[in-house]
Amino acid sequence: MPLKYFLFDLDGTLVDSIPDLTTAVNLLRAEFSLPSLSTQQVRGFVGDGVGLLVQRALPPELFSPACRLRYMEIYAAHLTDETHIYPGIIDFLTLHRAKPMAVVTNKPQPLAEIIVERLGLKPFFREVIGAEAGLRKKPHPEMVVHALQRLGGRPDQAILFGDHHVDLRAAQAAGVKSCFCAWGLGHTENLTADYLALTAAELPKLFPGESL
Repeated sequence: MPLKYFLFDLDGTLVDSIPDLTTAVNLLRAEFSLPSLSTQQVRGFVGDGVGLLVQRALPPELFSPACRLRYMEIYAAHLTDETHIYPGIIDFLTLHRAKPMAVVTNKPQPLAEIIVERLGLKPFFREVIGAEAGLRKKPHPEMVVHALQRLGGRPDQAILFGDHHVDLRAAQAAGVKSCFCAWGLGHTENLTADYLALTAAELPKLFPGESL
């Protein structure tokens, strides 16, 4: 069955947002007079949604729901200061632009939509499904299933591109193929994806753009 529906994670797959995530984390920590964390440390906190990101970035005794809201305020002010599209992504999206495509991310919906628009990705995607859409976050399959419903696709015709084990788990649970994007922020947690791309430049070789 040809793959006609392409779903993409956002952070670590389409865009490198670590510089701005790190800025927001360290500005929040500075409000508690805490020292800055390195980019590599913040990288390890990403993938499971903003709540866990903030929880991991603060000592347990300081974390509260108010901290999550404050982080969101800070991050929104620095959302695309340094965030950029990975090399090779635009070429790949252009190659497959006739396909129905969607972003499926654990990032809050409003922030995901802003990034997609500001970085010029919006023309490629029919849907942006984020964490504020009332759906359970990846690794639960609900966001993937919802995206396919919005695109009018079937699981056996779809693939999810992602850089984190939560993407692989969500894809498997939803019955879609998976491609692990090794250039990103996460890791497989010893799971096996259907496809592996070490760089975005390898994607056209794996998916050469079948005619629809």
